[in-house]
Formats: sequence, C-alpha cells, structure tokens
Amino acid sequence: MLDKKQLIFDGHNDVLSRLYSLKKVSQIKSFTEGDGGAVDFPKCITGGFAGGLFAVYVPSKEGLLEDLEAMKESFYELPLPEPVEFSDGLRISLEQLSILIRLEREGVLCICRTVDEIYSSIDQGVLAAVLHLEGAEAIDPGLYNLDVFYSLGLRSIGPVWSRNNIFAGGVPFRFPSSANYGPGLTENGIQLVKRCNELGILIDLSHMNTASFWDVVKYSEKPLIATHSNVHAFCPHSRNLSDDQLRAIANSRGLVGVNFGAAFCRDDGRMLGDFSIESILRHIDYLIDKLGESGVAFGSDYDGAVLPDEIASVSNLQRLVKVMRKHGYGDDLIERICLRNWINILDRTWSS
Repeated sequence: MLDKKQLIFDGHNDVLSRLYSLKKVSQIKSFTEGDGGAVDFPKCITGGFAGGLFAVYVPSKEGLLEDLEAMKESFYELPLPEPVEFSDGLRISLEQLSILIRLEREGVLCICRTVDEIYSSIDQGVLAAVLHLEGAEAIDPGLYNLDVFYSLGLRSIGPVWSRNNIFAGGVPFRFPSSANYGPGLTENGIQLVKRCNELGILIDLSHMNTASFWDVVKYSEKPLIATHSNVHAFCPHSRNLSDDQLRAIANSRGLVGVNFGAAFCRDDGRMLGDFSIESILRHIDYLIDKLGESGVAFGSDYDGAVLPDEIASVSNLQRLVKVMRKHGYGDDLIERICLRNWINILDRTWSS
C-alpha cells in the first residue's frame, strides 16, 4: 500500500498524452491494468506515487520522434514549432480531459480541486490528480473556456508549451542556449494571468521564454512556479532557469519542480537515459540553496521525456528516495520535497 512508502506528489507527467495516442477502447485498461508506459495505476502503487499535476498537452504536427532523435546529440537547435489552431487545441484537450474523467469513474483517481480533496484521495488509496493544461491552445481570447475548464477541475495552466500562441512566446528546445528568444506576453496573455490569479489557477513558467517569464513576474500576484524545470548553471538548456529567474521565484516564495528528463539534467544536454540519478540531486541541492527547503519539489516529466534508466517508471521512485537519504537528506526534508512542498504551494495559490 502507498502508506508504507514515502509518498510522492509530482508536478508533471504526460500520461494523458500517452493514453490519447492509443485506441479509445484500450486507454482506460492500459492505465488501470498497466502496460509499457512510465505511469499507470499498478506502477503508482509500487512506487508510492500518490498523485500530482496531470498534464493535458496538445502535440505539434511536426514529428516529436525526429526531435527526440536530434536531442540525443550534445548540440541542437530545434526550430520553434508552428502554432496550433484553436479548434485542434480545444478538441484534443477535451479528448484528453475525457480520459481523466473516465479514470475517475473507474475509481483509480480523483480530480482534485482543493487541498482537502488531495489529502482525502491519498487517505482513500486513489491517485490525487490535479488537472493541468500544458499550453493554453484550448482557451479562447475572451477566456470563456477558462471558466468552463475551471468548473471541470482545471487548477494549473502553462500559458505556452515551447511554441507561440495568442497568449505568449514559447522557447525552442536548444542546447546550449538561453531562453532569450522571441516576444513575451500578449495583451491576451496579460488578461489570462490576471484571470488565473482571480480564480486561483496556478501559472506554470516552464516552457516560457525569457520575455514571457518576466512579464508573468510583472503581472502575477501569486507565487511563481515552474512545474518541471532545472538549473541552467549546470545544464545550459533553453528550458532551464537562470539564477536571476530563481531569485525571482524565491522572492515570491514560489517553487520549482525538478525535471528528471535527461536533456534537462545532464551536463551535455543529451536526451539519453544512461546517467546517474545523482545528477538530479545536484540540481536539488542547488535549488535548495537558492529557494530554501520549501521551494523545491519534483516535476518528473514521466511519459514526456527520457528519464534515468534507474527510475525509468514511477514504480522505481523509492530508489530515488533511498539515494536522497544516502545523500544526507533527513526524513523531514525528504517528505517536503516528495510531498508537502507541492501541496503547500497549491494551497497558497488556490486560496483567495
């Protein structure tokens, strides 16, 4: 059972995208009974994965497999993907949301709208799922859809996923590179940030370029959060955070979810799994120094990136806990990073 292990509440996974790629008749069974993916219910039970932010992600029409192949090298400059049409963004987002709703009906997870619901789900042995939009392509310029998605459980949104849209500028996948690329928030984006603040929807800074990041800093009144990003000083990937950005997050009493993805952990930026999970701890140590013990959590990117071979699925997460303990982290700090920091930041973000 989950309560015999260190519980994990994670800031980012892409299991809904993976299930969306399957035939509809097999989507639910794939999760409830388990298959070849990194996240499914049996693996969650084994690994102590109690829940987290479940991302709805609209893929670009360009080939992801080709991009992942290019990212196996130590230098790459992938072009910024073309924007997604609103009609496609809405349709695909609703189809992925329907998977989450059907999984809730199966009784393996609960779509949580409050912190009390997160704790209740954990106590009942079902996954605590927070609905997250990774890119706001399903949201219209008037933000009417934002209220609709909120009523369906949306409590976290990344205005962009590494491509431009009507709200902000994304950052391309490049190594080595900064995120200083393209425009920041549009007028629509400024209104999106303000409305999310009013509703208590978390705004995710991961996948934003430099200009968009600082615009959110300017207009948001809530804690600054990057759900799945790492330290640029160690891994100079365009998706990682500079020291200036980390200072801004710290000043807001915000949080960074450490990304386990190879390209964002490794010194050479290669999307290959043959690296030690000690690399993850190196990023955690640095973030603790910059953000404090309450400002660091997990943002694994399971089912969305290549992870270290040692923790290739959520079933292996207790291995990371053991390494954290061997590294010198005490039980209280481990529980903060694995569980409580995320729940606390959600509570402060969702509170009026």
